[in-house]
Parts: sequence; structure tokens; C-alpha cells
Amino acid sequence: MADTTPDRDTLRALADEGNELALDRLADLADARGDLDELNELLDEGSERAGRLLTGRAVATGDLRELQRLSDAGAEEAGEELTRILSKPIDRHT
Repeated sequence: MADTTPDRDTLRALADEGNELALDRLADLADARGDLDELNELLDEGSERAGRLLTGRAVATGDLRELQRLSDAGAEEAGEELTRILSKPIDRHT
């Protein structure tokens, strides 16, 4: 069986035609390269996968402002994570 792994240009063309799986694949490729600019562009295009990947990065670094920005941009998971973090009781012993 021939290798049918699509290249980035083909994925971009498919995503431009409305293919959400191609948009998700582009987000995965951008994440693997650490390309935050492209992930943010994909989020702006409506990629839920890009939003989840950016949210995961923000949670890992504890970046509450980034979570707020992502939430404002429509990444629901970012809003949920921000609420979860802000809802934790304050440890007054630290």
C-alpha cells in the first residue's frame, strides 16, 4: 500500500475547503514544531484542536492570562481550566 501521508500544503488546501480533520492535523503538526503563531492562527480559524493544544500548554506553564485570552478567543476548555484553577481554595500557609 502506498504512503498516503498528506503534506502540509495538501492539508492546508483541504482545511481551506472546510475539512475539519485536515485543520486538526495542521494543528498537530504546528504543535509538534512548537509553532505557537500557527496554532493561534488555526484557533482564529475555528480549530478546536488548536485551542485544546494551546490550553494544555497554558495549563502546564500556569499562564492564567493566556488561559483567559484563549477563553475569550472561543477555546471553551481554556475557560473551564481557568475556572478550575481560580476556584481552588487559597493556601494561606505559603
